[in-house]
Amino acid sequence: MALTFDKQRPIPSPALAPAQNEFERPTEAELTIALVNNMPDSALKATERQFMRLVQGAAGKRSVRFHYFALPSVRRSKPAKEHIDKEYTEITELDRLHIDGLIVTGAEPIAPRLQQEQYWREFTGLVDWARTNTRSTIWSCLAAHAAVLHLDGVERQRLTQKCSGVYDCAKATSHDWLLDDLPASIKVSHSRLNEVRESELIARGYRILTRSTEAGVDIFARDFDSRFIFFQGHPEYDALSLQREYMRDIARYLGGERETYPAIPASYFDATTEDILVNFERRARNERRGELAAELPGLTLRPSVPAGGAATTIFRNWLDYLSVDARAISSESIRK
Repeated sequence: MALTFDKQRPIPSPALAPAQNEFERPTEAELTIALVNNMPDSALKATERQFMRLVQGAAGKRSVRFHYFALPSVRRSKPAKEHIDKEYTEITELDRLHIDGLIVTGAEPIAPRLQQEQYWREFTGLVDWARTNTRSTIWSCLAAHAAVLHLDGVERQRLTQKCSGVYDCAKATSHDWLLDDLPASIKVSHSRLNEVRESELIARGYRILTRSTEAGVDIFARDFDSRFIFFQGHPEYDALSLQREYMRDIARYLGGERETYPAIPASYFDATTEDILVNFERRARNERRGELAAELPGLTLRPSVPAGGAATTIFRNWLDYLSVDARAISSESIRK
């Protein structure tokens, strides 16, 4: 695969091609993918790596040009802002890049309601733009919740406890190209405090693609001029992503930044580690102090934690869809 990165900075891999002019129209065989990365500062670079790894693993022999963007109104620390200024393209340039596929992540919520978030106006503008200016867009986790709220007034619902862990997700249909070559059930990481409910999505014309009996809707879709695909889960997560989030939440509890102690991610750590974590929780509740986090022992995951195979297949199917559409458009242009 030849993968070209925006800002004329190649991704550090010997297999990648030199960067080209970022505003040239792609060739017929080349796809242009954009990631609008709104994840919090602590996950900013990890999210870049995760989606880059997925696109790279799914692309095969395709040539893919990849661009990073971020909504300017999402609050950032100085180091994160400096990283974005250096490595990302300004969001105002998005329309000039002839985007085939767009991936949009959510931002850590601050306001009580999504419509009150500082970035809401910019985000809804992006949703409206993507409907007619991309062939397909993936909306990830909180971005999925915000998008369906803007599009169809589907309100997310607060869960009684954070949905965190690895869940078995079954196909809800066998007739969608996104699920080609996937087994009947796949394991997907979920990490969220809210959900959108299946009955409300179906009532407004969304198609459920995968679901979990424990975690609810996993992937769903709706066709506009662009094919919109929504992830409630995180197929892009690497094996340690949930562990990093769990450790962060423990540290926040010990430091007084959150009131409740985080639940152990479901079906994630092995039995011995879960016992250790239960004992540590008892101690943390009795000795609530920030420095206690440093005393957590090493943690071991279950062998069944996803290794990325299903996510790569999903993204390969997505790139296949974009490639077929791109060839059709190119052929039509030639005939004219």
